[in-house]
Parts: sequence; structure tokens; C-alpha cells
Amino acid sequence: MPSLFYNDFDNERHGANHGGSDADERTAFQLDRDRVIFSYAFRRLQSKTQVFQSGEYDFYRTRLTHSLEVARIARSIGEHLNREHPEVDLDGDLLEAVGLSHDLGHPPFGHIGERKLNELMASWGGFEGNAQTARILTEIFWQRKDGPRGMQPSRAFLDGVLKYKALWLDCWTHQTPTTDATPPDNHFLYDDQAVLRDFVAGGEWPSSSTEPYLANAAKSLECQVMDWADDTAYSLHDIVDSVKAGYLTRASVERWAEDQGEETARSPVLLSLLDQLEKDHLEAIFARKLGEFVRSSTLEPFEGVLAAQTARYRWRLCVPQEIQDECALYKRIAFNLVFRSPRIQQVEFKSGFLIERLFNAFFDCHLKPGGKGLKLLPEPALSWVERETEIPARARLLCDYLTQLTDHEAIRLYRHLFDPEFGSITDLL
Repeated sequence: MPSLFYNDFDNERHGANHGGSDADERTAFQLDRDRVIFSYAFRRLQSKTQVFQSGEYDFYRTRLTHSLEVARIARSIGEHLNREHPEVDLDGDLLEAVGLSHDLGHPPFGHIGERKLNELMASWGGFEGNAQTARILTEIFWQRKDGPRGMQPSRAFLDGVLKYKALWLDCWTHQTPTTDATPPDNHFLYDDQAVLRDFVAGGEWPSSSTEPYLANAAKSLECQVMDWADDTAYSLHDIVDSVKAGYLTRASVERWAEDQGEETARSPVLLSLLDQLEKDHLEAIFARKLGEFVRSSTLEPFEGVLAAQTARYRWRLCVPQEIQDECALYKRIAFNLVFRSPRIQQVEFKSGFLIERLFNAFFDCHLKPGGKGLKLLPEPALSWVERETEIPARARLLCDYLTQLTDHEAIRLYRHLFDPEFGSITDLL
């Protein structure tokens, strides 16, 4: 039975005159989910860093397992909200598709890879993981020698993935006059993705919502659910993985809490965490907390920027402040004791150095005026780059190539290019 919550506006596909074969019995959102699950881009997430570098441990979460968990949590949140709010009918397949896809655009080596590529692409529109996800879905999902193609995502699916709708240049030019004008660090779309924002709106994006903060605040209900599912997954699971990897102990958390002040040290959430670390019950307790985080969500009516076109903008996801505070505390612990630890910082330093050297080598040979003329890029990336005449377009394609590499591929490619005793050039073919 067709859902009254979604309409033809939500089902319309980007870059397509129809949604697929007339004989296909799947809904538009089932088709979105299935195309992602069986895709090259999705499979590659199994060897991309979530917290710990791929291959370092055999129990940690990768980008792939994290994405599977986010998809499952998002669907659970949708099922809970549908029970609590009969007037809402969130589609589970759509929520699953959004959750599976939300990290497709992340490069190798986790957040250091994203930061380094944004730095290297500063002259050509920056790099942002969420913007790259949208680029994969709409432009480079199918990779062929004659040129990449998008997967023709439905409007509701693409909109659910778009966490940010502010453009790179707008984020730059809207900085306060008291700060030095520098390219934005994150939370933007590429400037040429204004057309995606317009597609999501079914016309020109409302001019009243182009200011960066307002644009980024405009999220569909499915995007809000995915965002909370993502926060739930990494705030809880990063703690569990970090304990198992030996990064977090009761003693280290106690020392950190004392440095944060009395309010943090006496926090019931912090005291409970210390107790569970002592008893070694953390994984079971955090599995129950995941259920609490899911069930804490509720909805309130809200007139969003596209409320006239779709029910997806008529609701705001609400999470109790105490649950948000608990989530934020876990993220602070992970950031300070894990991500800023010397062990992780050393890996990040090495990973950033590796990506920069790869980018510069390819730039010198394929993009730099009067370059070396060597053909280092493999097919089909080489054909794509050679067809472009403008450096910004070539730089974006080079960035696409580096982004899709797994951790292991990036390391192996680096060794092929810079270690004279490693392998032979035929191994790259």
C-alpha cells in the first residue's frame, strides 16, 4: 500500500526520466538501498579507518561495520518514531539506505585524510566527506573508462544524505570580519553542487536559506534520524573499541576527569562509566544504552524550509538534553584520550604525509602546467583527467581517485612510487 507520508516529489530521481524498469517490483527507496549495498564504493569501506587504522586490530569497527550499525540504528529509530507518532510513516528502507551511504565519501585514514585533502584542495573548492558522498551518488557511482555516472538517487534519499547544504564559497565569505579569511574546514557542499541543492528543493533553493548556518540547519527528517544514529553509534562504540584496544582504562579516565574539573569528575554518567570499567561490563551496558538512545527520540511539528513540498520537512527530531549531554561526554573522552593520544597522532601524522606526497606526485605529472608528462594515474582515472582541459576539474578528479583508495591501497601505492625496492610497476596494472 503506498505511503501517505511520501509522494511523487520524494520519489523523483536525480538525472533520470524514470525510476527504473517497469518490471522492477522494488520501491524507489528499496532500489536506492540495494544499489548502495551492491556497489564498489560501499564494499571499499571495509578497509577504511573508523578510529583505528584498517588492519591494526581484528575486532575494531571499520567504516563498513560502522555504516551497517548506523543503518540498523536509523531503522530502529524510525520504527520507534512510527509507533510513538501514528501520523508519521518513516520508510525503513529509506532510513537504511541513508545510513549505509552516509560515509561513502570518506577518504582513507579517517578524519586526517579528510582534513589533508581539504587543505590540498583549498585552491579548487576544498574537500568535505559529506559533499564527496553526494558527488559519488550523483556523478561517479558507476566508474567506466568513457566517464563516470551517478546512481540516479531518489530525491528523498539524496536529501537524507545531505547533512550540509551551505556552499564552500558561502562558508568562506560569511566569516566574521574579525577573523582571518581562511577556507572552511568542513560542513559544506562543493560550489558546483548548488544544482543538487536545487534538485532537493524541486527548483531554486530558497534564497532566504542560503546563509551557511540556515542552509546547514535545513535537514529532512531522515537526515536528522541518520545524524542521531551516527552520533549514537560512534559515541558508544568508539568507547567500547577504545577500551578493548587498551586506550581507555579506569585510571586514564579518572585522571582525565580530574583535569576537567569537579563537575565532570562528579558526573553520574562519568561515575557509572568508571564503575563499568572496573567490573569489565562495558560492552553489555553500552548495548543497553544504545536502546536507551534510540527510545529517547521523539518528534515535534516543525515548518521547515521545504514543508510545503514534503512531509519530510514538517517534523523536528528531539532528544532529551540529558541524553545529548551523555553522548557529548563520551565523545569528549574519545577525542581527548584516544584521538589525541600519541599513538593515534603518530598514525595521523604518517597518514597525512602519505596522502600529501601522493597528491603532489599526481599533480606534478597530470595537472601542473609544463608538468613531467608521466602517466602515473591508472585507468579509468587517467582517461577522465586527460579529457578535462581546466585544472580545477582535473584536481577534483584527482581528489576523487585518492578518496576512493582504501588504507591498504594508499600505503601500497605510496611504496610503489617512493620505495625503489618495493614491487614492480606491473603490480599496479
